[in-house]
This record gives sequence, C-alpha cells and structure tokens, in this order.
Amino acid sequence: MSVLTLWGLATLVFVMIKLIPGDEAQIAAGPGASAEQVAIVAHRLGFDQPLPQQYLGFIGRLLHGDLGTSVVTSRPVLADLAVVLPSTIELLVAAAIIGTLLAFPSALVAAALRDRPADYGTRVIVIVLGGLPTFWLALMLQYLFGSVLQLTPISGQGSFGVSVPIVTGVPTADALLAGNLPAFADALHYLLLPAVVFAVPFACQVYRLLRATLLGVLASDMVLPVKAKGAGSTRIVLRHALPNALAPAISLMGTLIAGMIGGAVLVETVFGRKGVGNYLANAVALKDTYAVLGTVVFIGITVCVVNLIADLVTLAVDPRLRNASLGAAAT
Repeated sequence: MSVLTLWGLATLVFVMIKLIPGDEAQIAAGPGASAEQVAIVAHRLGFDQPLPQQYLGFIGRLLHGDLGTSVVTSRPVLADLAVVLPSTIELLVAAAIIGTLLAFPSALVAAALRDRPADYGTRVIVIVLGGLPTFWLALMLQYLFGSVLQLTPISGQGSFGVSVPIVTGVPTADALLAGNLPAFADALHYLLLPAVVFAVPFACQVYRLLRATLLGVLASDMVLPVKAKGAGSTRIVLRHALPNALAPAISLMGTLIAGMIGGAVLVETVFGRKGVGNYLANAVALKDTYAVLGTVVFIGITVCVVNLIADLVTLAVDPRLRNASLGAAAT
C-alpha cells in the first residue's frame, strides 16, 4: 500500500507539472535563461520527448533521489531539504514527546476515574484546546509568553552570538556534541514554544482515542477475572488495560506525526525556524515551482514511511494483529 501510495503521489505531481502554465524548460532554466540555454535544459531533462517517455523518465529520476532543481538556489531540491530537515525533525520529536507526556497520564487518570470531576475536567479542556486552530494558537502563545510575559523568545532558533559547530543540523544535538550546555539551554529555550504549539493538538487527539480505547477494554470481559482477584484500579489500568489499548494509539500517533510535517509550514513560518515547512513557504512565495513540487513529493514519502513504521510498531506490540497479519500473509 505504501508503494502504491507513493506511485500515485508521483503521478499526481507529474500531472501538476504538466498542467502548470508556461514552458517547463524555461522554468527549470530560470527567468534569465536564453533560448539556447532553455533548449539545452529541455533536452537534458527530456522535455522534448513524448509524454509517456517523459513520465517514465520522471519516475526514474525520483527513484534515483532527483526531486528537481531549485530555480532560486540552483541546487538540487534534495540537497536543500537535507539542510533544513534536521531542524524540522527536532521540532516534531520534541512535540511528540511533550504531547505523549500530556496525553497518556491524562487518559489513564480519566479512564480510571470515569465520570468523576477529574474525568469531566480533562474532557472539557481537551475539547477546548483541540478546537483551537494551530496558526491562531501559535500567534496567541507567541504574544503571551514572548511579548507580554517575556518568558520565551518570539522567533528564531538561537540567540545572537550563541553558535556551535554544525554536525547534525539539530541545534540541541549539536550543542550537546560540542559540550556547550549554555548553547543547549538556549536552543531548548527557542524550541519549547513551537513544540508546545504542535504538541497541543497532538495530545488532544491521542488523549481522546486512548481514553475511549481504555474504557472499552475496562468494560470487556477480560477484566472481570482480574477484578475478581482483588486487583486495584491502578494495577488494572496500567498492567492490563493499557497494553491492550496501545495499538490504536500508536497508529494514530504515527499518522499525527506524519501530518505535522505539513503543519510545519505554519508553525515554522510564525516562529521563524529554518525547516521543511519554512522552505516550502519560501518556495511558494518565490514561485520556485520545482522546489514546491519536490518538497511535496518529499513530504508524501515521509508521511508514507512514518505511517509504515507506525504500522510495524503496532504489529510488534499487539500479538493479535501480528498473528492475524502473518496468518493472512501465509494464506
């Protein structure tokens, strides 16, 4: 399914390229290219060939990691993305960690104390926070904590004058590798607010699914023998209900993490962070067609890979799904 999805995405991007008004070779060569230069680019990229042959060539270039060339930077799009991707990965990982730390304890408490004040309170908070648009939430938190309370920076990834050697492209990791703890603390300071913006909708959706799954497990017959043995509610929730409720939550978390890559366009733009989202937004603003399409393909590939990993982890933690899948494959 992942392979079919990627093939469909690549085909869609190819159709988009063909439907864009203007000469593809002119766009790829740049606005200042001469007619001779445009002809050379058209021949090099195969734009002078029949359409089916162009499509096969496009798929072949994608299989070799060629996402096109940016008109603005004159560099391969993949090389540009390799520079900004680590920053986006840092943001997504931080958001996933914060969101998990918020969602799991809240869902466990709500399930253990169903229909009690703690359960009602967390549900109301989740409904309110989950309904807030990410872009608006980013602006409000930026204004409150950055401008009014001045607890966090408004934008950027590091303070002026604070620098470390770039090894991985991840500011926090590079600071640790350099043994520069003040730079690490500074990078975390800049990372916290955008990570929280991403973590809020992530935590709300994981909480709702995990709570509902936990309640379903707690209401099933499998819990009755455990209750009959006199086990407490905490032990029942943690030792028996949670392991059986993890699979749907992990699958959802994989989908949400993959989806956050698209949402990075808004968050990274608001907070002035260098990442895939900011790169895509700049490419759109500068009408860098091949950078936009190459980034769309890259994001699609990343979404498929993350979802595939989430499915594999789900099979690893749930023997029922694993046995069912292996049995179906064997059949």
